[in-house]
Amino acid sequence: MSMDVESFRKAGYQAIDSICDFHYNLHNHNVFSAVEPGYLRKALPDHAPEHGEHFQDITEDYQKHIIPGLTIWQHPSFFAYFPTPGTLEATLGDLVASSISNPGFNWDSSPASTELEALVMDWSAKLFGLDKAFYNENNTGGGVIQTTASESALVMVVAARSRYTRTYPGTDLNKLVIYVTTQTHSLGVKAALILGLRVRVIDVHLKDGLSLRGCALQQAYEEDKEAGLHPFILIATVGTTSSGAIDNIPEIFTVARNFPSFWVHIDAAWAGVALSCPEHRDICHLDEINRFADSFCTNFHKWGLVNHDCSALWVRDRKCLIDALDITPEFLKTKEGEQGTVIDYRNWHLGLSRRFRSLKLWFVLRCYGAEGFREHIRKGIRLNDRFATLVGSSKELALVTAPSFSLSVFCVRAPEGVTVSQNELTLDLHTRLSARKDIAITKTYLNDILCIRFAVGAARTEEKHIDAAFELITSEARQLLASISSV
Repeated sequence: MSMDVESFRKAGYQAIDSICDFHYNLHNHNVFSAVEPGYLRKALPDHAPEHGEHFQDITEDYQKHIIPGLTIWQHPSFFAYFPTPGTLEATLGDLVASSISNPGFNWDSSPASTELEALVMDWSAKLFGLDKAFYNENNTGGGVIQTTASESALVMVVAARSRYTRTYPGTDLNKLVIYVTTQTHSLGVKAALILGLRVRVIDVHLKDGLSLRGCALQQAYEEDKEAGLHPFILIATVGTTSSGAIDNIPEIFTVARNFPSFWVHIDAAWAGVALSCPEHRDICHLDEINRFADSFCTNFHKWGLVNHDCSALWVRDRKCLIDALDITPEFLKTKEGEQGTVIDYRNWHLGLSRRFRSLKLWFVLRCYGAEGFREHIRKGIRLNDRFATLVGSSKELALVTAPSFSLSVFCVRAPEGVTVSQNELTLDLHTRLSARKDIAITKTYLNDILCIRFAVGAARTEEKHIDAAFELITSEARQLLASISSV
């Protein structure tokens, strides 16, 4: 049955209480659920109810059936993938945005939706130290909120393709090539798959910190041009998913600026928010990004305190983006849009309608402030440094690469005389840890080395959780090594 305002008020109080109880008791939950595949279909009816139900019954079923099936990414012992914040400030912003339900495709469909997004994207650009070329207020470049870094990359590939084919009319689209590396997120290969383009995966090496070097880019470009192909975009990474590696941005730009109409997109989906701390800007090559990058992306919904989804994308030249995506039928034309006095964000992304995501970002930036945001980032790095130090002193574990911000990558240290390979031992340890419900970690390959990733960043993670995680991991490793030596 539909709600009136007073019924909503009462149900809203109950919902907020439920959210508060959930967050108060995060530490009492396991990270992973104990449900089996298909559990929910067995628990719920196979069709929608014929008549409306009382909201109280729905909320009781939420507690009974949905909560037990959650993987709790906000848990202080969640160290898998990358964190997603779930902050209460962003939750309130999302709640308010949902109550408005505004599609926000044109400025006049809701001026506040467009103008707040343009404003908070400029706030964020200034927080990260991005050049004025990326500000919305300069009317040349600008920032827009996308759903994910994958969508941001896809949009940039579309814009880069459009710029290249306008510059070189008649180019055979089948010969266009996207450049990524063996450590680039799957978003690059997926963009090629969606758009029917070629992709070249350039090798990177441990001796270079898994960073793309300029010489490798130069070699790939020369080989492809010789073969009659058209490389038109590189997706470079600041903070790769597997290891947190940072591509050699200075060398890349030294080489790439000699390639006509070649677009360089910087994917800093996880690590980009570290730019809020001035002490991390040099290692992220901010100066070179500011001088040469065509686009830059980071996700607030990973390490940046804003609930999913909120991917921040900036472009140096908004015209390249709009020219690629502007489809304006008569019913979408407005006086302000025709005069060019406003931003129509529908031309900055793949869809037409869009959520009012800027509200939750606005709530977070105002509630935390720049210094509170920076302290959250610094805390994550301190906690990871603690974990890396513990691993460094361990007899059972070893770091595979140097820690990167709040990410450490490690493996099992194979004892002398043991015939089982290091990769097999690390896989066995990962299997043991994955069977547990009280910690979340993920594995990866760095070239031929199997590793375990440990990503810090949940707002409620403290030193005690780092210490407990290390003890748990080393205890499992000791048991594993003992079982091997006893065979």
